[in-house]
Amino acid sequence: MESSKAVIQGVAVQLVISPTYSLSMCMSLRYEPTDPYVVRAAFFTHTDEPTEWVLGRDLLTQGLRGSADCGDIRIWPAVGRGDQAMYIVLGPPAGTALLEVPVQDVKAFLESTEALVPRGTESGHIEWDLELANLFAKG
Repeated sequence: MESSKAVIQGVAVQLVISPTYSLSMCMSLRYEPTDPYVVRAAFFTHTDEPTEWVLGRDLLTQGLRGSADCGDIRIWPAVGRGDQAMYIVLGPPAGTALLEVPVQDVKAFLESTEALVPRGTESGHIEWDLELANLFAKG
């Protein structure tokens, strides 16, 4: 088992309201080696508690190259914007949000996560005994 150090990165994103209007907001990406397949994205609005979504690390990577989706989440590169931006759509149950996200920030974040937990080695970072104990405790 390696270090449990987390990778955390703040990203300034645009919440797209219409083709001509968007709002700036902050998104915090968090990756923990003990949960190696997921990235937690927290969005800070005017409430006390951030809204958090769980994204697959592979889903974010695929979204850099082309259209990718899983459940209520869709990600794709921004056409005509070069390497500048990508879009993330977060769907129901709370309503749909379209976010424009800087590609370079996502790439830098993913590179940091892969330096900590290389792709293909994720299962070696899971504490299986603890996961099984939690599963049986819930059963």
